[in-house]
Amino acid sequence: MTHDATVAAADHAMRHWLGEPGRIRIGSEAHKRLFCRMLLDTHNPYKPAVIEWPALEADALQRITSLPIWDIAVQTEGKAKLRVATYTATVGDPLLHEAMTMDGDEEARHKVVLSKMVEAYGIALAPEPEYEVPKDPEWGWLVTGYSECIDSFFAFGLFESAKRTGYFPAELVETFEPVMQEEARHILFFANWVAWHRRQLPWWRRPAFELKVMRVWLFLIWERIGIAKGLDDNGEMQDANFTLTGHQQIGLDLKLGELIDLCLAQNSLRMDGYDERLLRPTFVPRLARLARRFVR
Repeated sequence: MTHDATVAAADHAMRHWLGEPGRIRIGSEAHKRLFCRMLLDTHNPYKPAVIEWPALEADALQRITSLPIWDIAVQTEGKAKLRVATYTATVGDPLLHEAMTMDGDEEARHKVVLSKMVEAYGIALAPEPEYEVPKDPEWGWLVTGYSECIDSFFAFGLFESAKRTGYFPAELVETFEPVMQEEARHILFFANWVAWHRRQLPWWRRPAFELKVMRVWLFLIWERIGIAKGLDDNGEMQDANFTLTGHQQIGLDLKLGELIDLCLAQNSLRMDGYDERLLRPTFVPRLARLARRFVR
């Protein structure tokens, strides 16, 4: 098989997956096997160190390097890598541990991809902070999972819009596409883990877990409001809300309703190739559909 054929086969395999046939009860051992095998079987073995970053025309290079997202993107992946690894260390189930190790390794790989890209294009980054190990491993894992559910939903739409308009050159889109699809796999895995985990808890522990989930959502909302309004130590805006405001920052002529429609369509498209018995992330899409009713 040629190199191009190998890459195409790996790309197809990471987007299309069916588990063993049969009915699946949410929270069962079969459910756990289904979402763990999905993540493990659809792994794309690309290596960031050998990615050939395409040469960009001067105007495209200026657009990419001027985006105010690279510091926060690298730091987000650094936090995610540590948080996933910390929780994984507490998991005793062999299959789940293997799948979560894969999840953490892919988060680490995302950070390497971004680091290699900023190096290739001469993008200056602020010094990375020291990443703190979460005192509560489960809290750190939930923050990472729900953060990805929010950010990926909007990123899918923005990425497609930038692709259609040519804001991101086609060569760069092709290079980053596997990373975007990995995020789809991650949030699919996380949504099913949450549903499975709930069923594993004895009834008397479930209220505390639901309270923790609620606290995570409040934390994430507060974090995004704070970052959207705040300044860093140098008085410069560091906008982690790029997934919400990015269409304005990169100059895309999209109305809010059009952006929501595009995000919903791309979210469905990226999930459609996986076994229909797997639960899909629903909270953010539901909020988007509700908001769409009030947006012309």
